[in-house]
Amino acid sequence: MKLYRLQRSQRLPIAPETAWRFFADPRNLQHLTPPWLDFRMTSDVPETIHAGTIITYTIRPIAGVPVRWVTEITHATPP
Repeated sequence: MKLYRLQRSQRLPIAPETAWRFFADPRNLQHLTPPWLDFRMTSDVPETIHAGTIITYTIRPIAGVPVRWVTEITHATPP
């Protein structure tokens, strides 16, 4: 299986601590995902991400066909 890496950065007009509290909670992924993708988390997750966190979920990106997705957090550095 071929693995891909997507890396982006973005500046936010808020304090780093405020941003960290939101983005470090994996339950907020649903709020960040467009509704039409029908995001559904399929794994239990910790309250705060850390290196080694694995998150599994399904999305429906094309014609409503479900796709299983796995995300591994490899780096997480609090402010």
